[in-house]
Amino acid sequence: MEDTSIKRHGRVKKFFHSFFDIRDDMMSYEELHTMMDENTIIHGSNMWILIMAILIASIGLNNDSTAVIIGAMLISPLMSGILTMGYSLATSNLTMLRKAFVRFSVQVIISLLTSTLYFWISPLDVSTSEMIARTSPTLWDVLIALFGGIAGGIGNTRKKKGNVVPGVAIATALMPPLCTTGYGIATMQLRFILGAFYLFTINTLFIMLSAAFVTKLLRVPTHKDANVRKQKRVRRLITVVTIMTVIPSIVIGASKVYQTVMEQNFTNYLEEEFVFSDTQVVRNDIDILDKKISVSLVGEQLSDEVMERLEQELSQYNLDGYTLHITQNKNIEGDNTEAITIAVQEKTIQELQKQIEEQQSKIDEMDAALSSQIDGRKIAEDASMIFAKLSDCSCGVMEDEKGEYILLTGTVKKTVSSEEKQTIKNWLVIESGLSRAELQLVKK
Repeated sequence: MEDTSIKRHGRVKKFFHSFFDIRDDMMSYEELHTMMDENTIIHGSNMWILIMAILIASIGLNNDSTAVIIGAMLISPLMSGILTMGYSLATSNLTMLRKAFVRFSVQVIISLLTSTLYFWISPLDVSTSEMIARTSPTLWDVLIALFGGIAGGIGNTRKKKGNVVPGVAIATALMPPLCTTGYGIATMQLRFILGAFYLFTINTLFIMLSAAFVTKLLRVPTHKDANVRKQKRVRRLITVVTIMTVIPSIVIGASKVYQTVMEQNFTNYLEEEFVFSDTQVVRNDIDILDKKISVSLVGEQLSDEVMERLEQELSQYNLDGYTLHITQNKNIEGDNTEAITIAVQEKTIQELQKQIEEQQSKIDEMDAALSSQIDGRKIAEDASMIFAKLSDCSCGVMEDEKGEYILLTGTVKKTVSSEEKQTIKNWLVIESGLSRAELQLVKK
């Protein structure tokens, strides 16, 4: 009976081992070394492919086209150099590591020069949402690079390559941040240079470390002529660089998590506490840095008791320490007791509506004069279709002391964030061909 149990246990162990055997279908050590050594050689064809990939990615970023960017990532030959650096690091082959690093550095320099030149001569110099998305790396980008590098390290050592390495190239996104860095250099914007190149550094470093980890798991033999002293120095350097790279991503990630949580708490607070039959919220804002909450109301005045209760309820939504500022309308005494004047911070809704009407009148005049150049009506219709929060849109060309710009007016039911507004402006600039765009939105 005991022998039967042991055999059953052995079969189960063998069954699961066959599923998770990382050495299954692995290349021989000799084949693996030959492939990695080949990856350290600079081929002219690879450099031309890299330049074409960089140009395609830059065009995709310039036109905010995700499909084009993905195509460029599939073409890019950058991934092989990073995996080779990880392999040579794990096997203590410092000569191969140096050669792979030189090849990779040349590729990075060529990529930066190509993307910078493209964005310098491109007539479209407005940052797109695809570019902006590459400027704020967080701890999640570290994890994506880490897991992607493990997958790439495993896939790269198989006899049958499959689509693992191209998939890793897409997931970890090496090309877009490198091209965005070129955009920052061409337009002299430090935010894009530092943010995008930091993301590229994160992806490169952690793909390399993951590849080294996989190489160790595969028990690839260490290089025979390994210099122990140099090996320790290299590892110490990589450890320091890794720590310095991770810390900012953790800080940025924690900040984004905190901001998201506090915004959600604020939303819950508004939805559950600011529920009145004769009073409604017309504007709200939370300043997380200064711990300030601003709410503008229209309708019946709230009593002092209600105001005090609203302040006390802040702690129930983890908004302790926040200052609540409520702006209320002034009731008009007289025969028409339902008439109200709405105070919404510095401007009233009536003033905003008047401004919109004046701007609309100017837009109509400009539309008639410039209908042959810019179709404001079509742009307004497209804006309503593309951006779900917008409705009742009108669009036209305006002019001030700085020159012509395109103006879009409309109404929104939900608050439009500053990033969403910038995306709309970028889209307007591309659609109109003008250098500036402005929005005039009123919340219903």
